[in-house]
Amino acid sequence: MTTKTDYEAVIGLETHVQLKTRSKMFCRCDRDYFDAEPNTHVCAVCLGMPGMLPVINEQAVAFTILTGLALGCEIPQHSKFDRKNYPYPDLLKGYQISQFDQPLCVGGGLDIEVDGEASFVRLERIHLEEDTARLLHRDDGGGGGSGGSGGGQGYSLLDVNRGGVPLMEAVTQPDMHSSAQAVAYLRKLRLILRYLGVSDADMEKGSFRCDANISLRPRGQEELGAKVEVKNMNSFRAIQRALETEIVRQSEILDARDTVAQETRGYIDATGETVSQRSKEEAHDYRYFPEPDLPPLLTEPAVVEELRTQLPELPDAKRARFQEQYRLSTEESRVLTESRRRADTFEETAGHSQPERARAVAHWLIGDVTALLHQVSADAELDQTKLTPAHIAELVDLMEGGTITAASGKEVLAAAFESGEMPAAIVEAQGLGRVDDEGELGGIAAAVIEANPKAVTDYRGGKESAIKFLVGQVMRETRGRSDPNSAADALHAHLDAS
Repeated sequence: MTTKTDYEAVIGLETHVQLKTRSKMFCRCDRDYFDAEPNTHVCAVCLGMPGMLPVINEQAVAFTILTGLALGCEIPQHSKFDRKNYPYPDLLKGYQISQFDQPLCVGGGLDIEVDGEASFVRLERIHLEEDTARLLHRDDGGGGGSGGSGGGQGYSLLDVNRGGVPLMEAVTQPDMHSSAQAVAYLRKLRLILRYLGVSDADMEKGSFRCDANISLRPRGQEELGAKVEVKNMNSFRAIQRALETEIVRQSEILDARDTVAQETRGYIDATGETVSQRSKEEAHDYRYFPEPDLPPLLTEPAVVEELRTQLPELPDAKRARFQEQYRLSTEESRVLTESRRRADTFEETAGHSQPERARAVAHWLIGDVTALLHQVSADAELDQTKLTPAHIAELVDLMEGGTITAASGKEVLAAAFESGEMPAAIVEAQGLGRVDDEGELGGIAAAVIEANPKAVTDYRGGKESAIKFLVGQVMRETRGRSDPNSAADALHAHLDAS
């Protein structure tokens, strides 16, 4: 009997990315609709009124080509827009302006790594289209009254604010074989998009959406199985659960010697299940034909090369450089390059300090500074607070130069975060300088010994661990301004001499 472990999952992803332009794809309407009242960012063009002519958003085209260059795509000179025809309430014109057989970008791909195993996910294409409107589903609850009909009937409202927003679609080859690989690809793609500045790529706001195509085949077989498209996944966790659910569902169908239907299924987050929505369409079902109201696009090589000069240093290259230039570990470099702003903050901070202190800068940014930023929000950056790279560099210099201890450094950082005052001034005003004077430290050690006779007796009775307690008392008396090793030396000088 064949079991599910004998099957290989084959996964391809279609990622829809709203581009961060100022206006919509084919009209002048503001594309920033997320917090707006419904149907307030609309015009005759995006409402699909008869006789209205679309005009191509040049910035959206440039953003798409820039993304293609970052992902190693070929940029054909000739591309065009097409009409994708299907009747659905969120498509007012009855068709979507998209790209079919001549997209802006072809080929390319992304390197990913899962559990130490590297692989390359090939891209088939990246094309540009317009987003659809949003259907907002409501249920009157069946309670009657002035707010509902009392029949428990649901209804849908149409918000056209999203309709016409530039939407870039990246389509992969079926190169992934696990939910973990799919999520790794999506995380890396999102990171690159944010580095490029072409999209916020925020899944919660719908600016980064994914449909997954998944099929199963007996392990070792070349022929692909029936393809199922899974939609309605709005988080990385949902994508992973949906794919794992489909692998189990299709495995059970194949184990029963049944046939997997080629269909579109929706993911239900509350239950972790997928449900059938409709049979899977083929390209001919959409009756594509060239968009008659838009001219074909000619992308000159000189334009492509100009856009290539705008590419920033991408995450993989930046991570490798951080390891080589600043002697950071793989994990330190990975954390610091998780956002372009964080990486820039690190380099600016390191530039304010001495080169050999770059790793100390990294430790503070990754540890204590990040903890403070999380008090603001989960994705807060330094420029949203009163701290600056100069603050952190000065703090590191005070620490590395021996002016303050690690414990005092945490206190100084918290005070600077709250007030915006520079660390050196805080140290001076609050008397947080390191206690190094042998006489002062010796006096504190003597007082601690006198106040803790039991610990002294334990130490002299052979309990070496008792010294740790006494060191802690010295640290408390100095408010963390003494070094633990210096405190231990001062204690030993008294205990071993008497």
